[in-house]
Amino acid sequence: MGRKERLALIEKLQTIRSNRLCVVYITSTRTNHEVAMADDVVSLLFDHLEAGRNKAKNGVDLFIHSNGGQGTVPWRIVSLIREYTAKFAVLVPHRAFSAATLTAMGADEIIMHRMGVLGPIDPSVANHFNPPHPQNPGQPLPISVEDVTAYFKLIQEEIGINHEDELIQAVIALTDKIHPLALGNVQRSHHQARMMARKLLKQHMVLDNQENEIDQIIDNLKSNLFYHGHPINRKEARVDLKLKVTDAPDDLADVMWKLYVEYEKALKMTEPFQPSHELDKLVPPSIPAALTTQQIVQQMALLAQAGIGIGLPGVTEQQIVALAAAMVPFVSGGQSPPTKVRLEKIAGAYVESVYDTDVFLTDLALERATVNTPGGPQEAIKQEVIWQRWEKEK
Repeated sequence: MGRKERLALIEKLQTIRSNRLCVVYITSTRTNHEVAMADDVVSLLFDHLEAGRNKAKNGVDLFIHSNGGQGTVPWRIVSLIREYTAKFAVLVPHRAFSAATLTAMGADEIIMHRMGVLGPIDPSVANHFNPPHPQNPGQPLPISVEDVTAYFKLIQEEIGINHEDELIQAVIALTDKIHPLALGNVQRSHHQARMMARKLLKQHMVLDNQENEIDQIIDNLKSNLFYHGHPINRKEARVDLKLKVTDAPDDLADVMWKLYVEYEKALKMTEPFQPSHELDKLVPPSIPAALTTQQIVQQMALLAQAGIGIGLPGVTEQQIVALAAAMVPFVSGGQSPPTKVRLEKIAGAYVESVYDTDVFLTDLALERATVNTPGGPQEAIKQEVIWQRWEKEK
């Protein structure tokens, strides 16, 4: 199964949806190889919309699966699609979190599979003012906007600290761990997320006098759900959040799920990416470092001196030494096994329609290294991104 099968399913989906244009945007939710929604997708979506602009007049369906990404991407995607159609729907087969939820909020209709879930829209921010990530050295630790807000709610509402001097101490305690400019960025992201949600919801809720409802939806999606990963099923989205959510009919749901599973296979989303496992497949750790010619000769000579032969009567020590030297190319290959390998073309995202297929690829360098820990030296795997790009898949 591959591209041919996916295109057939997209064609079938378009037929069920009255010949509307379907464009797929899938980002990997694979453990340890998650890919975020990013601005670079907009130009690709433009190409697919241009190719299908005649069909887009009937309406556009965006088939999406993602854990989210950059906060400005939803507005750019929704604005672009609405340049081509007045009928815009988002199809959610499985997971549309954070920025993907925002994208769905900009559609006229959200069509969800039984497995489909949306998520809260509270952003996490990361820039060079953030503290370093403890598990990913060299990368900033993302800060959740709502975590910062919850910290002060804990201080004031739960602990009951409201005196000015004590609140100042709480601020100092926080800024000891987080750069003040990082906190300033958190506040800017807080306002930007609310603004983005409001602009998108005004396209989703076209009736007048719904400002109060929009505010309530934003509060629920941004703050009141408490946990960024909370999955919002289609009943919650429709009844509790008052979003314009439709349950996918059985024939559409069947095609939506089959199509999603094809991407799940292509991106290996059910297989956690384990650098150590990938490296072991190419350079098994059980292979010892190759012996040098001198080391092999010395070992063979010691065996001969100890009276341990090789099972051939009349073979002298000198002949054993010569045989050892001759065996070196076969034993060691003349070089030590590599400790660094390159994994190429790891698929991480798709933008696809019946007109074309774009796939996001990553090349990684993996290397075994010994690091000092409190418990002593331990082997670790260093991971380095060599190259990332979009390519055409044929």
